[in-house]
Amino acid sequence: MIDDPLVKTLLTNVVEDESNLPIIQALIDGIETDEEIANETGIKLNIVRKILYKLYDMGLASYKRSKDPETQWFTYSWKFETDEVIARIEKDSERYLKMLNDELEREENNMFFICPLGHVRLDFDESSDYEFLCPACGEDLVFQDNADTIKQIKEDIKMVESNFNSFNKKVNK
Repeated sequence: MIDDPLVKTLLTNVVEDESNLPIIQALIDGIETDEEIANETGIKLNIVRKILYKLYDMGLASYKRSKDPETQWFTYSWKFETDEVIARIEKDSERYLKMLNDELEREENNMFFICPLGHVRLDFDESSDYEFLCPACGEDLVFQDNADTIKQIKEDIKMVESNFNSFNKKVNK
């Protein structure tokens, strides 16, 4: 699971550094305590705990606390929440696709004008409000052909859909 690009991106954002991904892999492999994970991965215990609590805060890990009858110390048994990771990726992908589709619709349904000095990019209505003059410097706004932008957004949508479909096939096996 951790090798999937969407999962890896999500988890790398949580652990801040790819070198900490073995912590998550250890959880997935069934290693439960922070000390066992630290021993297995060779990562410092305080970093392991920091990552585990970040995962917990995001709902991607849970724990059970038990008390050792001899030492009276608490032991935390951690569990990786695969279903939460799947739900988070589905939600994030849907949100990103909606944003891309909204952006595509805006690009396809508007004409844009830009300041030749790079200050602003305005649609037709905004440009007419400023009488086709840059509100920052007063230069005449210039029509911008957004065909390349539209093409790029469509490619981005295809890529996101492809990655998401690939992820779904792996998850639903």
